[in-house]
Amino acid sequence: MRKSWAIAIVMAFLLAATAAWAIAPVPAKDIKAGFVYIGPVGDGGWTYMHDKGRLEMQKAFPGLTSSIVESVPEGPDSVRVMETFVRNGSKLVFATSFGYMDFVQEVAKKHPDVVFMHCSGYKTAPNVGTYFGRIYQPRYLSGLVAGKMTKSNIIGYVAANPIPEVIRGINAFTLGVRKVNPKAKVKVVWLFSWFDPGKEKEATKALIDSGADVIAMHADSGAAPQAAEEAKVWVVGYNNDMSKYAPTRHLTAPIWNWGMLYKYTAEKVEKGTWKSESIWWGLKEKMVGLAPYGKAVPESVKKLVAEEQGKIVSGKWDVFTGPIRDQSGKVKVEAGKRMSDGDMLSMSWFVQGVEGTIPK
Repeated sequence: MRKSWAIAIVMAFLLAATAAWAIAPVPAKDIKAGFVYIGPVGDGGWTYMHDKGRLEMQKAFPGLTSSIVESVPEGPDSVRVMETFVRNGSKLVFATSFGYMDFVQEVAKKHPDVVFMHCSGYKTAPNVGTYFGRIYQPRYLSGLVAGKMTKSNIIGYVAANPIPEVIRGINAFTLGVRKVNPKAKVKVVWLFSWFDPGKEKEATKALIDSGADVIAMHADSGAAPQAAEEAKVWVVGYNNDMSKYAPTRHLTAPIWNWGMLYKYTAEKVEKGTWKSESIWWGLKEKMVGLAPYGKAVPESVKKLVAEEQGKIVSGKWDVFTGPIRDQSGKVKVEAGKRMSDGDMLSMSWFVQGVEGTIPK
C-alpha cells in the first residue's frame, strides 16, 4: 500500500477528531434512515447482520423509520440510491461496504444537511463519519481454535477482495493459528467478490482438495460452511453464527454487533450532538465477538481463548504486537511494539505462515 494512503488515513482521523460541524436535534419520529446494502438481506452473513442492527435501531427509537436497497454494486449506481434516499427525506444514510467510499463523499458534498456514515472506509467530511469494528481481534481468537483443531496443518481461507480489511483479518487469524501451532499454514484463495455463493463453495472445495482440514472465510454467505459440512472438515464462519450451515463441523465465528453502532448514531442525531468521527470499536466495546463454540471444541481451547481475550479487553496487549514478520521473514513490527491504527488500516502484506499472494 502506498505511503500516501496511510497518510490519508491518519489525516482522516485527525480531521474527524477536530470536526466542528453538527446538526440540530431531530426527534426520533422525524428521523428517516436509508441503508445501502452490498448484498441481499438473506445472505445469512454481512448484510443480514447489518439489517439485524437496523431493526434493533428501529425498535430502540419508536417513530424512527428506515428503508433499504439491497445488492447495490460498489459503483456509480450507489450514487443514485443515496440520492433517492435524500429525495425521499432521509437525513441519515448508512453505506455498508468499503467500495462506496468515494461515492459517499460525492453525494455528501451535495447535501451538507444530511448525515452520512460509511462502513469500513477512511475518508471523512464534516457530514461524513466512518465506522467499523476491530474484527481482527476475534479473528485472532478464532485462529487459536483453528490452530488447535487442524491435523493436517493446512488451513484454507476463502477471501473476498484483496483490500486492507481482508488482509488484516487473514493476518490476525494466522497469528492466532501460529501461536498455538507454529507448523500450520494458512492457504488463501481470492474470490474477487463479496457475495458469490457458487465461487465460495468452489473455493472451499479447492482448498479441501489441497489438504485443508479446517476452513476459514471472509465472504458473505453460508456456502463455505455448507461445503465444509459436506466434506466433513472443520469450519470457522464469519459475520454471524453460521452453525446452521454446518451443524456438526462449525467451530466458532468472528461476529458483528452493528446494532450498538446504529443506536449510538441515531441517539446522536436525535440529540443534535452528532459530529464526524472515525469509530473503530472492538471486543472491549462488544461491537465484535465470537459465536458460540461447536461441541467439538475442547474446554482447554476455550480456556486459552478466554485468557487471550482478557488480555485484549484489558488493553494490555493487542493482536498486532511484535515481533511480527512478513512472508519473507522481514521484521515488520519490532518486539514489544504495537502497530498503529493507521498501519493496520493500510495493511498490504501477509505475515509468516500465509501461503498466497496479494494481487495488485
